[in-house]
Amino acid sequence: MTLGEKIKKARIENGLTQEHLSEKMMVSRQAITKWEADKGIPDVSNLKLLAQLLNVSIDYLLDNGSEIDINVIRETIDISKYGKALIKKKLTDKLMLEKYPSAEIRTLLPQKKRDRVDKAFDFFIDFFTPLCGFSGLQNSMKLLGTEYYIVNEDNLQLFVSVNYKEGYMESRRMVELHNTRTGDKFSVGDLIFTDCGVLNAK
Repeated sequence: MTLGEKIKKARIENGLTQEHLSEKMMVSRQAITKWEADKGIPDVSNLKLLAQLLNVSIDYLLDNGSEIDINVIRETIDISKYGKALIKKKLTDKLMLEKYPSAEIRTLLPQKKRDRVDKAFDFFIDFFTPLCGFSGLQNSMKLLGTEYYIVNEDNLQLFVSVNYKEGYMESRRMVELHNTRTGDKFSVGDLIFTDCGVLNAK
């Protein structure tokens, strides 16, 4: 049985319509429909609430043939519902504060790992370009469209990427906990992240 089939079965057994469940979870009915059709996956916080409301365990929802890895959860987002802004990070910050209201959210600045050839090329570009640090700026521009965060909630740490261009966010459970402070650096895949501090509600 897939995750969607388990959600639908448990919802019906609890005497809930899709509309009732969406009201209790404060999500759209379309979100419930997508989850039940295996066309979308609830994020970690919604998965917890879903399990509570349907009187089942998270293990039950995710176990035995469920096509989901709890370590990586992707969901669709509509960044336009958070307003309009030239700097999209302001909107993704609002999304994160709404999504994880009781968590510590730390903003991250990404940079691609550079090998010796890349570094030599960067030096050459910077030497012959009047703009100071032009290659670093160019490198950062390639990563535009996605904002990154670390979320600390209870004993859970999530690495969250919000791709506002393609309209989705991904949450990954960190296997190794990072006790980062502002200015600390750590690697995930081919990216190096700098901790930019705690995101506070404005």
